Amino acid sequence: MKNNLLLSIVYLITGLMLYGQEMAVYVSDAGNFNVGPWQIAKFDADGTFLGALITSENDGIVWPQDIIFLEDEEAVLISNLSTAGIISKHDWATGDFISNFAEGLGGPTRMKVGPDGLLYVIQWDTTNNKVLRYSLEGTFEGEFTAIGVPRSIGMAWDSAGDLYVSSYSESTVRKFNGTTGADMGLFIDSGLNGPTNIFFEASGNMIVFSYNNGIIKRYDASGNFIEDLITGLSGPEGVAFFPNGDILIGNGGDGTVKRYDSNYNFIENFIESGPLTTPNAIVIREDIPLSIPSTIEKKTFVLPTIGTKFRLNMPMLSGYSHLNVYSISGTFVETIVLSETTIWDASNLTEGVYILTGMQEGVRSQQRVLVKKK
Repeated sequence: MKNNLLLSIVYLITGLMLYGQEMAVYVSDAGNFNVGPWQIAKFDADGTFLGALITSENDGIVWPQDIIFLEDEEAVLISNLSTAGIISKHDWATGDFISNFAEGLGGPTRMKVGPDGLLYVIQWDTTNNKVLRYSLEGTFEGEFTAIGVPRSIGMAWDSAGDLYVSSYSESTVRKFNGTTGADMGLFIDSGLNGPTNIFFEASGNMIVFSYNNGIIKRYDASGNFIEDLITGLSGPEGVAFFPNGDILIGNGGDGTVKRYDSNYNFIENFIESGPLTTPNAIVIREDIPLSIPSTIEKKTFVLPTIGTKFRLNMPMLSGYSHLNVYSISGTFVETIVLSETTIWDASNLTEGVYILTGMQEGVRSQQRVLVKKK
């Protein structure tokens, strides 16, 4: 266990020293559920509390559920499980309210940007609970799934692009065709007790958080139970990954965020009890100091702009040491060290839009690319 901790510390310190990255961790705090108080809290890479970025008192969030950063707009979206069914939009640096991105949803919970670049939203309502889609500009693109999933609170895509949604109330995971939204039946129909987060490992196995009995479970690509990975938790909800593979998991029972290595061995309480009441969503991203100009230059760092292998445009990259890769929702993916390669191989990533960013003389530049497999 001590070796795991030492390795994790070495990986984190090395990354920070080599690339000059300052990682920040944002946590949605559901407070006392429907009565608050609520916040989006910010922590540094060591788990030190840096304060509330967004609060119910100042910025109007109500029972927050998920966090999506819009890198192009320097904004952040918060889904609110409120009677008004709002996804609110805020300034990513100050937390100040900008506008309502969407209204009238049936209790929006998880949000994810799909392989098609649209924002997918699932809903808690027991009647209005189909998966919805929006453009990242806020235009409603319609209902995606043919049927609804009541108390839906987990969402993931497999390597083939099919969509999976967990139902907390039914203790199931349902599968949908990733292109048409057609119902493909129950993927998992037993063994769960209030599933929340779901995600796929590179192997194709699915990880499911069973909230009510505090267990993290692994299922194979056909939905067959394999094993219990972690037991003894209390209300596990919210997950994020550090660049070295370490995993953060929210534990609502004691308000902690726990850190595990990539093999699900416990390392530490990354966030101790105190700042949070009920963590339910976590995002790790590069912290961008307020001193950096708000204008983001667009450059052609790689060619082509669609595919899985991209050639580095070395003349354009003169003066840069590295590029950081983010998902379209702002999650840090990896760092490309320019002295080590002339090709960025993204074949291990899920299909979708990614953002390459570089810093030079205090100016942040970026390029969007589409990872698309044949």
